[in-house]
Amino acid sequence: MAGNSFGQVFRITTFGESHGGAVGVVLDGVTPGVPITVEEIQQQLDRRKPGQSSITTPRAEPDKVSILSGIFEDHTTGTPMLMILYNRDFEPTAYLDIKDLFRPGHADFSYTQKYGFRDWRGSGRASGRETAGRVAAGAVARKLLEARGVSITAYTKRAGGIECRDYDPSVIEKNPLRACDAAAAEKMMEVISKVKEEDDSMGGIVECRISGVKAGLGEPVFDKLDAELSHAMLSIGAVKGIEFGAGFAAADMRGSQHNDAMNENGFVTNNAGGIIGGISTGEEILFRIVVKPTSSIARPQKTVDMAGSPKEIRTIGRHDACICPRIVPVVEAMAGLVLEDHYRRQAAMMLDS
Repeated sequence: MAGNSFGQVFRITTFGESHGGAVGVVLDGVTPGVPITVEEIQQQLDRRKPGQSSITTPRAEPDKVSILSGIFEDHTTGTPMLMILYNRDFEPTAYLDIKDLFRPGHADFSYTQKYGFRDWRGSGRASGRETAGRVAAGAVARKLLEARGVSITAYTKRAGGIECRDYDPSVIEKNPLRACDAAAAEKMMEVISKVKEEDDSMGGIVECRISGVKAGLGEPVFDKLDAELSHAMLSIGAVKGIEFGAGFAAADMRGSQHNDAMNENGFVTNNAGGIIGGISTGEEILFRIVVKPTSSIARPQKTVDMAGSPKEIRTIGRHDACICPRIVPVVEAMAGLVLEDHYRRQAAMMLDS
């Protein structure tokens, strides 16, 4: 099974399944001698783990990370870091009744078509639990980027049909939605809680702001910075779209409106979202992703079984009514991995020139 690795110089490979023994990641290309503790990595994993609120899955996974290599006396050694999280609260038998059915919205059908076989315990490799390894590696990237003066902040911009009007970063970690507007977060919770009672789910929009990235980062033409950030975000299972800066609103703008004019102080606007020609401009990098409604819902749906016969299915289990708040740390992690990889590639290019 290919496609389990990401990055060129700063590179990860994730492993494990939702209801298998463990999930984790191997991170290669780490600078030796960087001070980092298990607690710093755990802090980010705690933001992603299940059971954080009434709208997230109650699956009681502690998600305690074990670092088996690459760290000694709280410093990186430069060798590959192997980080593993053992699954504790998994119930594969809960899927026995539907193991021969294709769950709408899930990768059951497509995996079966590609491989001729699928892991019916949860979603196997297609499970959102795979992202735990990404977040662990992203915590290391975050540490390295902080030393470069780079800051990454993601948050729920829209969920339950409610959009944030204000941007207050101080409230993001203080509400269950990880929204940037406390008043909007309350309304989101009301809507999503009601939808959950109706055995349904909702999606939303997560926005990400990245500051401190120097101008000149990116590898045209195929490895543009925005192209690789898009690759990273769309590799997250529930993400169905991405836009930078003005995004799709550019379709209704004139060139005179969308072009980012410049003066002696730099750019006057940032409709490009901090990236032009695939290269960072030094302005804030801004993008938004579309998160689909959680596929696992208890509401009856029509499907077929492995033989193609029509069936009705209800996916009973422990699932998120809205996945946006738990995707936030994954977005930050993947953005961090892209940026650190590009910093390394830029440094290598300068050495070669």
